[in-house]
Amino acid sequence: MRRLGRLAAGLGTATVLVVTASGCVTVHGELEVVPAATKSEAAKALEDFTAAYNAADQAYDPALDEDRVTGSLGAINQAGLTARRKNNPQGNAEHTPLELNDASFVVPKKAGWPRWFLADTDSNRDQDDGKLDTRWLLTFVRTGPDAPWKVSYLAVASPSEIPKFRLDSDGFARPLPSADTDATLATPPANLSSTYTGYLKEGTPDVFAPGSMTSGWREARRTTRRAGFSYQYDDQTLDSGTFAPLGLTTEDGGALVFFSSKHFERQTAAQGLRPTVTADVRALLTGEVKTTLTKERVSSQLVYVPPKGAGATDGKVRVLNRLPGLIAAQGS
Repeated sequence: MRRLGRLAAGLGTATVLVVTASGCVTVHGELEVVPAATKSEAAKALEDFTAAYNAADQAYDPALDEDRVTGSLGAINQAGLTARRKNNPQGNAEHTPLELNDASFVVPKKAGWPRWFLADTDSNRDQDDGKLDTRWLLTFVRTGPDAPWKVSYLAVASPSEIPKFRLDSDGFARPLPSADTDATLATPPANLSSTYTGYLKEGTPDVFAPGSMTSGWREARRTTRRAGFSYQYDDQTLDSGTFAPLGLTTEDGGALVFFSSKHFERQTAAQGLRPTVTADVRALLTGEVKTTLTKERVSSQLVYVPPKGAGATDGKVRVLNRLPGLIAAQGS
């Protein structure tokens, strides 16, 4: 599992996949299609997020950035800070300020609310002492004219993994279709959460390219062995409200999509044994661990969905990044 501070990528422009039946969301009669934010507003949103994130990380206090995170990132961030604060009430003695530089902003045009944009940045959290080139990609969402910008997704990838995006005549990327199906893509982007969780459970539909976050994860679950213990897994769709997928249309006719999911892992011990409870798990635990420990995680994924038919490489969805985080635990 990668820590919150290890993520990113570079992009073009975006659109929310889930909209109303009329094709847009309106608040106070706002029907005009306009840019989601100005460049200065986007820069200020990134500055505010970074300041709040650093304050919360230094104090291990979720209240200090709760109004700057939402969706899957918010769930992971807030639970993680809550656990660390319980274990370290004096704060983070090893805090190093997060720096997000070389920022470019991808701002789509949209009618009504919510609105969102992307920030493509370079961070001081590169792995291997900066030898691995990565970019942080953050999606900022705003639900109304008086609401703050909040980060809902965070992902990391090398620049070479991110495709080029299809732009309109105004320089904005084209939105993905809002319908649940799209005949031009290998799989419907709006259904990715249910498609991914279904694949993890049953191995179908087989639309994902092999890798550590797809076939490798399924195999690791299947072969998990520990004497005296049994393991059960359950994967659930998470795709509404602040967890809605966000996506981009690419130059080659494919799409780059962020989506969320929820995952449960239950460990049951034989008589005379008890599951191990780490400090971070105990901090989020309800109930008493006697024979069973159930861990609940929220996960966000960044994937590339290829076009259907000619032009697609192997025709499989590639998972570029996965960010999971423990949000709760239950003992019995």
